[in-house]
Amino acid sequence: MFKDPATRLSPEQLEKNFADINPPLSEAQALEEGSRCLFCHDAPCIKACPTEIDVPQFIRQILTGNMRGSAKTILEANILGHSCARVCPTSVLCEGACVLNAEGKKPVEIGKLQRYAVDPIIAAGTPLFKPGASNGYRVALIGAGPASLSCAAELRKRGYETVIFDANPHPGGLDTYGIAAYKMRAQDVEKEVAMVRALGVEIKNGISVGKDISIVQLERDFDAIYIGIGLGATDDLHIPGEELEGCRDALSFIEETKSKNLGDVQIARRIAVIGGGNTAIDVVTAARRLGAEEVYMVYRRGPEEMSAFDYEYELAKKDTVIFCWQTLPVRVIDDGHGRVAALECVHTEKGPQDLRGRSSFVPISGSEFQLDVGMVVKALGQKRKTDFLQQITGLELKNGCVAVDAATMQTANPKYFAGGDCVNGGGEVVDAVAHGKKAAGGIHQALEAANERKAHAGSKH
Repeated sequence: MFKDPATRLSPEQLEKNFADINPPLSEAQALEEGSRCLFCHDAPCIKACPTEIDVPQFIRQILTGNMRGSAKTILEANILGHSCARVCPTSVLCEGACVLNAEGKKPVEIGKLQRYAVDPIIAAGTPLFKPGASNGYRVALIGAGPASLSCAAELRKRGYETVIFDANPHPGGLDTYGIAAYKMRAQDVEKEVAMVRALGVEIKNGISVGKDISIVQLERDFDAIYIGIGLGATDDLHIPGEELEGCRDALSFIEETKSKNLGDVQIARRIAVIGGGNTAIDVVTAARRLGAEEVYMVYRRGPEEMSAFDYEYELAKKDTVIFCWQTLPVRVIDDGHGRVAALECVHTEKGPQDLRGRSSFVPISGSEFQLDVGMVVKALGQKRKTDFLQQITGLELKNGCVAVDAATMQTANPKYFAGGDCVNGGGEVVDAVAHGKKAAGGIHQALEAANERKAHAGSKH
C-alpha cells in the first residue's frame, strides 16, 4: 500500500469521473454540425489525415442518411476509425486544417462526426468488408497494436493469410493498455478488434516471438513478416530512490485504469508525475479523477516546450493539476519503510542549445525543495526494443528505431516490413494505422514481384 492513500471514491463517482470526455452526438447535433461543412473540392482535411479519410464524402453521406456508406468510407481508409475518432489529435490534424479556421470560425467537429458514423456499425458488428480470395501467401505480424491490426486487415482484403503474434493477454496494443480510460475503455477496443478478426485475421495472444516461437520458425513458415512491436518500458529517472514502493511508470498505471475496476486502482493522496508529454497528461488527469487530492506535474522545461497537445493541457488545467515548470527531480525520499515519502526537486534555468536546437535546462544551485507525495509516476519517453530487434538478421536501426523505405515500409532485410512506434519513435494511433496500410501495399508489391520473377524463370526452362 502507498503511503497516505487517497480516500476511496464511490463506484458511482468514479464512473462519473471517467465518463467519456467527448460524448457522442445526437442525430440533430450531427446533422447540424455536418451542415457546416463546405465540401471543399480539394479538401485540406483529407490531406491532413495520415490515412486520407475522405471527410467531405462521409459527412455528405451522414447528411443524406447513408450511415452504412458513411462508416464504410471511413473504415475503408482507416480500419481503426472507431478508436481514432476518440483519440486522434483532430485539432492539429483534420480539424486544424479545416478552411473555417481561416474565416475565424470554429472548425467542423470531424472527430465527433466520424464517431457518430462508425460507432453504431461497430456496436452492431455489421460486416462491411470481405476477405479476398486466397492467394496462397502467409504473412506473420509481430505485435497486435494498431499498426499490425491495420496491416493484417488490408492484407486479408487482398487474400493473404495473416497471423498476429502478441505477448500481451489481449490485442490492441496501446489502444488497450496505454490510452486513458476517460478517452477509450478496453471494451471499445474489443469491438474494433472483433471487426478485424471477422476478416479472418488470426490473433495469437500470450505468444512472445523469440521465446515461445522462434524468429527462425517465423521466417520458415511465412512469406513476409511485419514488425509492429511499438516501444518498450518507460525510461528510468536515473535518480536515487526510484526503486521504492510507490514509484512506478506511467504505462503500468494507465493499464490498471483499463484492466481493473476503477475502485481497485491504488492511488496516493498526493502524487508527482514526471514528464511533459501527452502520457503525463493522461496520468495526472486520471489520478485526479481517481481521487488524488493534489497532483503535481513536474517538468524540467517550460510550458511552451512541452510536447503535450494544447487540448490535453487544457484538460489537465480543468482538473486543477499543479504544474511545476522548470523543475527537475533529483531524489525520491524513503519514508524509512521502503516507500515513497517525498520527491526532492531543483529548479532549472535555460542553458545552451542542445544538438536538436532546443534550449537545455540546467539546475540552479541552492534551489532544492521537496514535494510531499506518496507516489511518483515516471511519464518520460519509452525505451526502444533493441534487444529484440537485434535478433533479426539484416535489420538497420537508427536511434534504436527500425529503418524502412518510406514508400513501402520495407526494411533492409527484404523479408521484413515494419511500422508504428518502432519506426517513428512514438506517434499517434492514426500514424500507426497509416504505416500498416502502406506496409500491406509494400508486402503485396514485393510478393507479387517475387512471384513474377519465379514465373519468368520457370518459363525459360
